[in-house]
Amino acid sequence: MPTMSDFIPVNEPLLNGNEESYLRECIASGWISSEGPFVERLEEGVAAALGRQFGVAVCNGSAALEVAVAALGIGPGDEVILPSFTIISCAAAVVRAGATPVVVDADPVTWNMDVGQIEAKISPRTKAIMPVQIYGLPVDMDPVVEICRTHGLALIEDAAEAIGLRYRDRPCGSFGDLSTLSFYPNKHLTTGEGGMVLTDDAALAERCRALRNLCFGKERRFEHLELGWNYRMSNLQAAVGVAQLERLDAHLKKKREIGAYYNGAFVDLKGAELPAAGTAYADNGYWVYGLVLDDDARLGRDGFAKALATGGVGTRPFFWPMHEQPVFRDRGLFDGVRCPVAERLGRQGLYLPSGLALDAAQLERVADTVRSILR
Repeated sequence: MPTMSDFIPVNEPLLNGNEESYLRECIASGWISSEGPFVERLEEGVAAALGRQFGVAVCNGSAALEVAVAALGIGPGDEVILPSFTIISCAAAVVRAGATPVVVDADPVTWNMDVGQIEAKISPRTKAIMPVQIYGLPVDMDPVVEICRTHGLALIEDAAEAIGLRYRDRPCGSFGDLSTLSFYPNKHLTTGEGGMVLTDDAALAERCRALRNLCFGKERRFEHLELGWNYRMSNLQAAVGVAQLERLDAHLKKKREIGAYYNGAFVDLKGAELPAAGTAYADNGYWVYGLVLDDDARLGRDGFAKALATGGVGTRPFFWPMHEQPVFRDRGLFDGVRCPVAERLGRQGLYLPSGLALDAAQLERVADTVRSILR
């Protein structure tokens, strides 16, 4: 049995650029708080890379979503349409604002929200649509943008898992009235913890800056007209992010190489569905490499994950659907809602080690272990 030192984690970040040098610069200068210069450098650099005018750095991706929802004035009585198959942060930001999340099912090929279901969910209370780029393939954004334009709805794009990816000829993260990012260690660009809100609207950018910084008064700093959050990013975090941004193209290349290796290794794999290599509008960036086990798989998803762990290979289950989350059911949300594709993905899906620090020997061992268990 493999030892802990041999265990291959589902993710390990790659910090082989200027991270240490920039952190030393922060320490030597004394600028370690959110007032330091690396924060602005990261905001400007990420905004430019993703085709936006403004970036507002925050302490994590969940904070970015909450700031975005608040900046658009979404609150009690409003509805936001989003995928059921996503991270809970998306729906939580809506619920915490006092609004109601309305979910659509996943597309069985891309695992993103099924955009063909959106219009049927629109009501007089709908205020925004929140598409989420899932696991390496973007949402089909053109129809979403057109629906928002037709119905006068705001668009909040969660591009946390698609930093550097493109939809047709545009970067992911460039579509929303507000777009949000996460810089968690498993992302293409990490700051350890961190996130960002992106926009082309100067007024919305200023609004987001106020909300992340306690809504300090303009004339009298400690006189507050409304409540904000302390969601600031530190200069230390931003320094890591600036170094990571310098390596973004290399990180994207490595992710696609990991995906290509697994595709080749699993070309004849029986018992599991592989991720789609692409669509008419985008190539898969393989943020993570997911498998969806057949419904009649001998071990089941959890048994398969345990067998992989015994072989020294880490995994992570897919997202559990929002409409089945106990915390939302207890609030009376999603009564009678069914999303069969999201339900199947939540029960049968997991992803394999996909981190940027994976080496060739580890990839080979993961593939061999998967094949041996499914065989």
